[in-house]
Amino acid sequence: MLFVKCLVFLYVTILSKTMFEQTFKNIDDILRKDAGCGSELDYVEQTSWILFLKYLDDLEKDRATAAELTGKAYTPIIDKEYQWIVWAAPKLGNGKIDHNALTGDDLIDFVNNKLFPYLKKFKLSAESAATIEYKIGEIFSELKNRLQSGYNLREVINLIDSLRFRTHAEKHEMSHLYESKIKNMGNAGRNGGEYYTPRPLITTIVKVVNPEIGEKIYDGACGSAGFLCEAFRFLKEGKSLSTKETEILQRKTFYGKEKKSLAYIIGIMNMIFHGVEAPNIIHTNTLAENLADIQEKNRYDVVLANPPFGGKERAEVQQNFPIKTGETASLFLQHFIKILKAGGKAGIVIKNTFLSNTDNATIAIRKHLLESCNLHTVLDLPGGTFTGAGVKTVVLFFEKGKPTQKIWFYQLNLDRNLGKTNPLNENDLAEFLALSLSKGDTENSWTVNVKDIDQNTFDLSVKNPNKKEEAALRQPQQILEEMEALDEESAEILNSISELI
Repeated sequence: MLFVKCLVFLYVTILSKTMFEQTFKNIDDILRKDAGCGSELDYVEQTSWILFLKYLDDLEKDRATAAELTGKAYTPIIDKEYQWIVWAAPKLGNGKIDHNALTGDDLIDFVNNKLFPYLKKFKLSAESAATIEYKIGEIFSELKNRLQSGYNLREVINLIDSLRFRTHAEKHEMSHLYESKIKNMGNAGRNGGEYYTPRPLITTIVKVVNPEIGEKIYDGACGSAGFLCEAFRFLKEGKSLSTKETEILQRKTFYGKEKKSLAYIIGIMNMIFHGVEAPNIIHTNTLAENLADIQEKNRYDVVLANPPFGGKERAEVQQNFPIKTGETASLFLQHFIKILKAGGKAGIVIKNTFLSNTDNATIAIRKHLLESCNLHTVLDLPGGTFTGAGVKTVVLFFEKGKPTQKIWFYQLNLDRNLGKTNPLNENDLAEFLALSLSKGDTENSWTVNVKDIDQNTFDLSVKNPNKKEEAALRQPQQILEEMEALDEESAEILNSISELI
């Protein structure tokens, strides 16, 4: 019986994946034709708000069904005039969309002048920020409809209406493919050192940090909320959670901050699509907060983050930090150390130059990290891990409260070059994950005693002592003999040519 259930689940999963993939492809084809959409950023933004409203409609159906089973009345979040089934997809008796549904200029007028203003008001009327009603208001305050053709919009709506988000398999595949769209958006819209963090890397970092239910998890540069979504999946998947534990995961576990408007909204929707109905994500500049103002009540048990690479911050931002530097990632690292609780755990992606830079600020931050935290693991990633980034990165794993004594380094050496067509996968990180508990020495891993590093520079760019030489150097005599042989061969060829002339 269990086998049959597994087969059914697998079939539904494959079917859902195919359906979502083809639908997203068809939507992109339509958006490319619309004058209001000029890039992958626009495609993701426009697909997102329409997808969200369909998802919300299915969520309301699930809530209504649950209320009915318990004999309770259900009051819809959205008023009838603005419900999906009324304006977007009114149905005929055969289940098909009514051909009299709004389209063309009438549809554009309704969306721009009635629907969006109505949804924006939820931000003001919601009981608190920790509600899906407030998030609806946030989303539609930040986004706008960019489609200029109501006929294109009608086509997109019809396609999205064909999707279902009712079963676990359907929700899983939709969230997975939505992540793929976010990845494309990240690759198309890179600026300020912001890159999409590969999901296999996120998954591995979360597993190594190993958060637990009841811990507060934070990402101060959350972008599309990839770390928070993966942490939610890690804590939920395969577990039978109590009502209390479910409530804790929904409302008291995941916290994020994001500076950029579109990334902020995408992050909210990404978490909602993954199952967190009211994400605790704030639209703010994390680095604008003075580190001295962080109190115990503001601290978190776990920090998971990939702060922007290579950004430069103005002098007024630097004033918020005890160690002043224009390097964005270095300021974020100070913030993360400060905001961790004593005993708190972190997994932070940062440029590998942080390990060796000789400027006073970086040296001071390394010293602070080693003295205030146990930097127990450094994962050295190969070039190409971040598609198009052109920089090498490392992941710092540390716990706050005790100074570092030993650091276990793991150098990820692959037998191929990473790139867009050859991305990082979980198998690439399997050995690192397996060794991360024992921290054993191998050809790719080694341990360094902090007492053995330079106590003036705290340089952590330690070369792998276990890596085998690529090839043994030849003796000078061997090289000379080879050169002589080549010279003789060249002379013979030249003589042959001369005889032919």
